[in-house]
Amino acid sequence: MLYIMRHGKTDWNAAYKIQGRTDIPLNDEGIAMAQKAQVQVDRIAFDCCYASPLSRAYTTAQIVLQNQNCPIIKDERLCEMSFGICEGDTRILENPDHPLYRLFRDPVHYIPVEQAESFAQLHDRCQSFLDSVILPQIEQDKNILIVAHGALNCQILGILRNTPLEHFWDNMTANCEMVLAK
Repeated sequence: MLYIMRHGKTDWNAAYKIQGRTDIPLNDEGIAMAQKAQVQVDRIAFDCCYASPLSRAYTTAQIVLQNQNCPIIKDERLCEMSFGICEGDTRILENPDHPLYRLFRDPVHYIPVEQAESFAQLHDRCQSFLDSVILPQIEQDKNILIVAHGALNCQILGILRNTPLEHFWDNMTANCEMVLAK
């Protein structure tokens, strides 16, 4: 079975700053969230965990799996979607003129900003990861945990659930929320 978890809270989450590939660590609340989530994670014997190499996700994986003898493997394909030159921006949803407004409100018509990733690029790397790493293990009845990020997790869930792009954000989870994906 495949389970997916979003990382714990960071200072940028608390300030509503868009993080993307910027490596922001967990804050004290995020560490506490991961410690609380550990109780739920401990109910499942995981064979393997794959985590984003960004510290907020990798540290979350280390905390939630501290009672298990489960390898945590970093994979670059699990990094958050790149938001390019807009990483660190705030008030995106309050400003229809912001270049990332459509990313959240009208994903079908989103045009990536400078140095940012498109939904097609995000889809391709998530599909590659699922096809080469996850699906073969699911066929072997392994219990797998992915610890990553909001948009990245939405894409993985979207692929597995056949979610159309206009409903991309319907798969969003809260910080440290674990969901059964497959």
